[in-house]
Amino acid sequence: MTVLLSAQALTVGELEQKVGQEVGVSSWQQIDQAMIDAFANVTNDHQFIHVDPERAEKTTFGGTIAHGFLTLSLLSAMAQEAQPTIIGSQIGINYGFDKVRFLTPVRCGDNVRGRFVLAGLTRPKTAEIDVVWDATVEIADARRPALVASWLNRFFLAKDAEDIEC
Repeated sequence: MTVLLSAQALTVGELEQKVGQEVGVSSWQQIDQAMIDAFANVTNDHQFIHVDPERAEKTTFGGTIAHGFLTLSLLSAMAQEAQPTIIGSQIGINYGFDKVRFLTPVRCGDNVRGRFVLAGLTRPKTAEIDVVWDATVEIADARRPALVASWLNRFFLAKDAEDIEC
């Protein structure tokens, strides 16, 4: 059973106890053509499968699909909603991905959400933690997810954050 922790604030020690567990699921978000077009404009990726509904309708997809990188970029907003806050964290940053796989195209009009498992937590330095999330973007009513990723974040802690855990 998934426990939604997004409203909770956890110490680093409490978060460590969640390694291996699903810690949150975001709400559903609809991917519409306006979002796809805006992403195409920002990235200069105007491949017809994304931005030309008439031409895309004649493909195996039967219409436009979201860019894979659009789906991937939604992880940040999904995480903000679904992941617990870390007590003592001053800032968190993207540190990269160990793996990203785009498994199923997201069609225009699909609803997607993020699911997060805390896969690992390490302390590379005093006042820093590295967190690995097994992230999945699900498509409503689809058998397979849109993507799976092993996502790394680094959090910089206040100098007294270790004292908070006592």
